[in-house]
Amino acid sequence: MVKNVLRSTYVVCLVCSTSILLNLLLIINNYVAAQWTLSLSRGWSSRAAAEAEAVAEISCSGHGIASLDGFFGDGNEPVCECNTCYKGPDCSNFIPHCTANADCGDPLFLEPFWMQHSTSSALVVSGWNRMSYTYNDNTFFSQQLERLIHKLHAFVGNAITRNRYIVFGAGSTQVLSAAAYALSLQNTSSQSPTRVVASIPYYTLHKDQMEYFNSEKFKFEGDPYTWKNRSDGTADVIEFVTTPNNPDGRLSGAILDGPNVKTIYDRAYYWPHFTPIPAPADEDLMVFTLSKLTGHAGTRFGWAVIKDETVFNRMVTHMKMNSLGVSKDAQFRAFKLLKALLEEGTGIFDFAYRTMKRRWERLAATISSSNRLSLQKINPQYCSFYNEVREFSPAYAWLKCESEEDKDCYEVLKAANIIGRRGNVFGSEDYYVRLSLI
Repeated sequence: MVKNVLRSTYVVCLVCSTSILLNLLLIINNYVAAQWTLSLSRGWSSRAAAEAEAVAEISCSGHGIASLDGFFGDGNEPVCECNTCYKGPDCSNFIPHCTANADCGDPLFLEPFWMQHSTSSALVVSGWNRMSYTYNDNTFFSQQLERLIHKLHAFVGNAITRNRYIVFGAGSTQVLSAAAYALSLQNTSSQSPTRVVASIPYYTLHKDQMEYFNSEKFKFEGDPYTWKNRSDGTADVIEFVTTPNNPDGRLSGAILDGPNVKTIYDRAYYWPHFTPIPAPADEDLMVFTLSKLTGHAGTRFGWAVIKDETVFNRMVTHMKMNSLGVSKDAQFRAFKLLKALLEEGTGIFDFAYRTMKRRWERLAATISSSNRLSLQKINPQYCSFYNEVREFSPAYAWLKCESEEDKDCYEVLKAANIIGRRGNVFGSEDYYVRLSLI
């Protein structure tokens, strides 16, 4: 019996020892594996940051920029890519008699702000980051980014987003087309496509997209005033309202109403650096874009704020079928930028407003000395963001040639080495030209 007891005790001890040994081996193995993995990846962020900083420190005289994915010199090193009217290794040589191209809406005026806030806005992303099509919740949209967007609008006070749906797109361009698609499915008439209208002068993309897609669901029909007094009140209509308007910067509202009228509010410029914010917008469908908020047009990120769940779901379906959602890299960069923006408080809006106001005042002073040219006039308004009455600081100048002989204002400016965008592009007369100030 004693032998049996001793034998059992020996077996138990042997099992315990084996168990302890196995646990120790597992712990050691996990630790070694972790250290091995860490050693493999150690330094990747430092190297990536060093490369980015080295390129950022290349001097381009304030008239250009060097980039890791840009042009390279003979020694395979990044070189300056010069802005219009400048040349040379460091972009310091001004090109005399250069044409001033004020046609494009590229918001590079915010570049100096982000240079001053390089630490808070910088990205370092591993090669294995976010490789899946979806996030862990099986959606294409970052919940963290959505929370930031709600927080952003609450801070600025330019839109009510509580209990609203948010959908992302590749810039406002994709979001606007998704919105038109979603609303056209609500068409109660099977006889004809939904009429799409926009007030003159309208943002040309609204017309161009409808004509390019050439869909049976909708058709661009021009100015809403054409349809306002017509007896056919049963027709289905989608009205685009761009406010502040592109090209003239005016705060405007819908022209049409009725049970068969759906409205898409394009609020790309409804930020304190372009216009006073009288009150938070609360429309059924509002579209915003990162490009006119932070200046990052190349990131291609926009969003819509939507009241109706059915419209939201249709827009999500459109995004899935169109592109399987927005690039996660774009969403991550948008997240980082908005986080930095909110940490700075009013910083970006103060900087941007000063810049735009200064540009507008210089242009207005120049135009006021001429009897051949004039600019749009908009009265100051109360801004809830700054809690004061403010002058407007539009993204674009809507310039008019006043003389009868200057019927083609575009050509008048072109003769003076200034390139704008013709008035007829916006459905208006060619007495007008849009000049970009951004």
